[in-house]
Parts: sequence; structure tokens; C-alpha cells
Amino acid sequence: MADLLTQEEYRAIAANLDLPQNAYIDGGYRPAMSGKTFDTLNPATGAVLGQVAACGSEDVDLAVAKAREAFEDGRWSRLHPGARKDVLVRLAKLISRNARELAVMESLDSGKTIYDCETVDIPEAAHVIKWHGELIDKIYDQVSPASADHIAMVVREPVGVVGLVLPWNFPLLMLAWKIGPALAAGCSVVVKPAQETSLTALRLAEMASEAGLPRGVLNIVTGGGEVGEAVGRHPDVDMVSFTGSTVTGRKFLHYSADSNLKEIVLELGGKNPCIVLDDAEDLDAVAAHVVNGAFWNMGQNCSAASRLIVQRGIKDRLLSKIAEHAREWVVGDPLDPQVRVGALISKAHFAKVSGYLKAAAKEKVLMGGKVVADGFIEPTVVEADRTSPLAVEEIFGPILTVISVGSFEEAIAVANDTDYGLAASIFTANGKRALRGARMLRAGTVTVNSFGEGDISTPFGGYKQSGFGGRDNSIHAHDQYTQLKTIWLDLCDTADTAID
Repeated sequence: MADLLTQEEYRAIAANLDLPQNAYIDGGYRPAMSGKTFDTLNPATGAVLGQVAACGSEDVDLAVAKAREAFEDGRWSRLHPGARKDVLVRLAKLISRNARELAVMESLDSGKTIYDCETVDIPEAAHVIKWHGELIDKIYDQVSPASADHIAMVVREPVGVVGLVLPWNFPLLMLAWKIGPALAAGCSVVVKPAQETSLTALRLAEMASEAGLPRGVLNIVTGGGEVGEAVGRHPDVDMVSFTGSTVTGRKFLHYSADSNLKEIVLELGGKNPCIVLDDAEDLDAVAAHVVNGAFWNMGQNCSAASRLIVQRGIKDRLLSKIAEHAREWVVGDPLDPQVRVGALISKAHFAKVSGYLKAAAKEKVLMGGKVVADGFIEPTVVEADRTSPLAVEEIFGPILTVISVGSFEEAIAVANDTDYGLAASIFTANGKRALRGARMLRAGTVTVNSFGEGDISTPFGGYKQSGFGGRDNSIHAHDQYTQLKTIWLDLCDTADTAID
């Protein structure tokens, strides 16, 4: 864990940052061909941080062409696995070496707290890159069982040029989640960061070049939704991995169908249940997990534990503990290391989440429920019916909805009564109920007596409308960036099989 500085020291670093502003294509920064830019804002203050290149389809065409050129000539795709590993390990070290700069840049650009950026996002991004780099030369191909007259090899090959479309809630970490396995597999990539949060992706591209990544292998094309669509529809992009809303994710399936039937992997939204049964032990620890799951990153987390499903017998005691822990989540300046709740990403998103506060006012607000300042909402706990919009819709803000149930069976039924299936958690001292519940919950990740997403070694993705086509993290993430090829060798002498 990083040794945190003071608020004044972070502000001094922020004042002296050299923020990247141009797209990164073919090994260097360049403005959009149109010359257009857009303002990137500090969500906490509304101040303009800089003007970033507003790319268009012509910039995507160039980035894809350079990525294709790099892929086909083999400067990366046919490089020895050990050499690719060395580059990614060097990149991980550069991320760690520049961690403080990246953390401040991430906080300024996204409204995330410097505490989270310093202690979670940036260290984890470096770890992810290193993990996938070190895995490169440890994945073996296969020889299938065949007759003595044949050898059948099953080999992995990089899928080609990959489009990576990122969300704004974990900008650098999600970039690492995707480029780690994609580059490890030997692909060339075209990255479209979220328009709200482009800065750390641009800075990392420069670090990748310093680490030895050949030009054209990693390209960053900045801009709005039209850039993502251009990537999704491009006939020379072989695969797209997207993380974001379910609504936008659906569009990429249409883009694929309308173009070259490129492979699509989607990691989408969630309305994740946290079940607390009446035999759960240490309610103080349970409450700490619940609060972290609901309010971490201002609730702007696809795996946020936004639905607390609790048995009535312990509801009041648990809610009292939750209130105690929630008071520790201070709202304020993201560059203050004591602050745990920063700014929501944009005015539009703030308006959306504020609308749910109005809906909460019609229910039973147990704590919070107020706007602290423009862009800032205090942690809020509200009790509502399971059919309330607060219990059904993905809010993506610091609002926890409490739903009371009478039994284990009802808790599971309520938890599964959703279009989503990304993550879930269950708290109980009964081992059998824990395992039964984990099996019955329709979610890609289920944690028992904790809130979390696993780690880099475990696959992350969802059931139902929370995911499609693959998983981030773990060795399984490499599968989606590779193609399987069968090579069938006939060992018979042709003379032996000739017809007399």
C-alpha cells in the first residue's frame, strides 16, 4: 500500500502535471485529423483539465491500419513469448515507478478518491499487466488423442486486431484488464477510452513504448460514442471487448452483425444482491463489507452490492452497524486522502443519480439521502419493496436499497429476480446454506461472507444481461483473444496407402 501524502501535497502534484491531449497512433501522439478537440473536465470542480483530440472514423481507420500492419509483419504477434513477457513486465514496472503521477491524474480526470487510486487502482493495474505478462510462456498448446498414424495438434493463435472499448469508472484498471491478456496473446489493439476519462490511457501508451512495445501494437483513439461505433463496425477489426452499460453493449452485437461478424465480448451492468441471513456471525464485520460493497467508488461499480437482502430477525441490528460504518465514509475533495466518497463522473450522471434520491424520499430513507454539493451525493440507505425502481434498476451511485425477507429460500428468489447476474454475496455461518446459496445464485461471481470480485486469478463476468461471450481476468481471459487451430498430420507413407 502506498504511503499517502497530504491534500496539499497532492494538489501541488496536480498543478504540475503534464497532461496528454492527443491520440496515440503508430507509436506517437497526434491530433485528430479533423483538428477537433473536446474538453476533459475535473468532475470535482468542473474545471477544464485540457482539450483532448476528438477523433473520428478516419482516425480509427488509421489506427486499425497501423495495428493490422504491425500484426501481419509479426513485430509483436510472432515475437518469442519470452520477449513479449519481458516487455509487459517492464511496462508493469514503469506503472509502479510512475504510480503517484498516474494516481493523481486518474483522480483529477474521474473524480475518484486519491485513496482508492493510490491503494487500489494503480497498484492493481501494474499487478494485472505483470501477471498476464508472466503467464505468456506458461500456457501450453495440446496434442489430441489420435491414431498411431496421425498427430493432431490444437494450437492457439492471436485473434488479430482487437478493439477495446473502456468504461469511465475504472479507467486505467480496466485498460490493464484488457490489454494484459490481449497483448500477451500477441494481438495488436485499438483502445477507445471513455470520453470522460482518456488521460491515463494516453499516458500508459507512452510508457508501453518506453517498455519496448513496437509501434502500431497499442493505439489509443479518443472521442465520443461515434469512435466506439467506428471500432465496432470496422471490417478489419477481428474482435471487440467492451465494458460498460447493457444498453451500449447491445449495440456492439449489432455492429458485429452489420459488418464482419467480429467476435464480441461484453462485460455489462449489474444489480447485485448481498444476502445476510439471520445466522450470520459478527454483524460488525458484515456491515463493513456491506458498506464497502455499496459505496466504494461512489457506487459507480458494475459489481456494487446495491441490494441488501436481509432476514427480518437481524435487520435492525445490522442496519445500526451499517450506519456506524457509513459515517466513516467522508464525502469531499477527492485529493484529500481522508475522503472516501468523491465526485460522480459528470453533470449528466449526477442528475441521473439525484433523480433516484427523489424516488428514495418516497420510500423509507434510513440514512443520507442528500446532495452534499454539485456532483457529490452522500452515502444513502433506503428501505424499499423488491419491485421499487430503487431495487430493480442499476443506479450506479452511492445508494443502498434494503429489502427484508423471511427465509433463505425467499432471499435467493429475490436475489435472482433481476435481469442482471454479475455478482452476488451471501453471509451465513451455515456452511451447507452458504454452498447451496452460492450454487443457486445466478451470478458470475459469488462471494461467501465477504464482498469482492475475486482476484486476477479468477474469471470475472456475468450471467444474463450482465455479460456476453467471455470473461476478464484469469487464464480464461486469454481464450477470447486467441483462435484455436487444429493441425492434423498424417504420418502414413503415401506408398502404403496407394491403390494398386
